[in-house]
Amino acid sequence: MKKKKVIITVAIMAIAAIIAIIAWPKKSVPVEFEMTDVQPDTIRNSVTATGTIEPVTEVEVGTQVSGIISNIYVDYNSLVKKGQVIAELDKTTLNSELNSARANLASAKSELDYQTANYKRYKTLNEKGLVSRNDYEVAYLDYRKALETYNTTKESVKKAETNIGYATITSPIDGIVLSKEVAASFETPTLFTIAKDLTDMRVIADIDEADIGSVREGQNVTFTVDAYPNDTFHGQVTQVRQEATETDNVITYEVVISAPNNDLKLKPGLTANVSVSTLERTNVLSVKAKALRFTPTKEVLGKAYKIVDTDGKNKLWTREGNTLTAHKVNIGATDGIRTEILGGIKQGTQVVMSMTEIKAPEGPQEEETNPFMPRPKKKEKK
Repeated sequence: MKKKKVIITVAIMAIAAIIAIIAWPKKSVPVEFEMTDVQPDTIRNSVTATGTIEPVTEVEVGTQVSGIISNIYVDYNSLVKKGQVIAELDKTTLNSELNSARANLASAKSELDYQTANYKRYKTLNEKGLVSRNDYEVAYLDYRKALETYNTTKESVKKAETNIGYATITSPIDGIVLSKEVAASFETPTLFTIAKDLTDMRVIADIDEADIGSVREGQNVTFTVDAYPNDTFHGQVTQVRQEATETDNVITYEVVISAPNNDLKLKPGLTANVSVSTLERTNVLSVKAKALRFTPTKEVLGKAYKIVDTDGKNKLWTREGNTLTAHKVNIGATDGIRTEILGGIKQGTQVVMSMTEIKAPEGPQEEETNPFMPRPKKKEKK
C-alpha cells in the first residue's frame, strides 16, 4: 500500500512538472528595429532596351536601267544638293536603242498614212456601192493594225528617251552620301544611300513584349553609345510601331526615339543602350517599399511587446515604446524601392522597416532555470 502511494505521488509530481514547463513564460528575444520616414520623394520606372542609330530621312538612290558606269561625281560623306548629278551611265547602247525606236516610228508613221488614205478611199467606194463589203472591211482592218503598230512604236520611243534620262543619276534631296555601291557594270537597284540631315537622328529600339504596354509617345528617353561611354544623350518616344518581330521565340516591337545630334557625335549604325522613362512622379508622399512588407510576429517578440493590428491589405507599423501599431494605408505607384502613399498616414511619421534579433555576446551566460528541474548539489566545505 505504501509503495502504491509513492507511485501516485511521483506521477502527480511529473504531471505538475510538465504543466509548469508548458506554462513557464518564454523569454522574449531582444530585437533591434530599423526605422524609416514617410516623406516626399521622386518615384521613377524605366524600360531598358538596345537600338540602332539612324538618320530620320534616308534615301536609297539608284536607276531603273543597268549598264556601265561612265562617271561618278561624289564620294562617301559628300554633301549634295537636290537635283545635283551624282553619277552617269554610259549612254552608247541607250542612244542606239533610241535611234532604232525613232526609225521604227518613222516607218510605222508612213504605213499608217498609207493605210489611212486607203481606208478612206474604200469607205467612199463602199458608200457608193462600188466595192464589196469584204474589200471595205479588209481595208479597215489594215488601217487599225497600222494605227496600233504606230502607237506601240511611239511608246517604244518614249521608253528609250526615259531610259536615257535614267542614265543621268541625280540626288533627290539635300544631304550627305552615306554609302555607294558602284562597279564598272552594275545590276543592283541601289547605287547610293543619302541622309538628309545628320543633325536630326533617331533610335530604332526593340522593346520586349513584356514592357511594351508601358511605353507611350512623348516619354523621355536617355541613351548611351559605346563610342562615347561618358556621354548621356536625350530624346523622346515619337512612335510605337504595331508590327511585332519574333527572333529566337522572343517577341519585340520597334519604338522610334528622337535623337538630336547637333554636335554630330551620333553616327548611323551605332548601337544605343536605351532607358525609356515610363513613370516619373516627383515630390509625392512615399515610403521605402520594404516597410510595406514588414509584419511583426508574437513568436519573435514574445510578451515584451504589444502588437495592435488592423484590417487592410497594405499596412505600415509605428512603434511607441513597446507597442507596435498597424496603420492601413492606400498605395499608388512604385519603382520597387519606394512606394507612393495616397493616404492613411501623415508625412514625417516614422515607421518600422525591419527588425533584427540582437545576438547575445559570447561567453558564459546565466541559464534560465525551471523550478522543477533538479539542481546540482553544492560541494560541502571541509
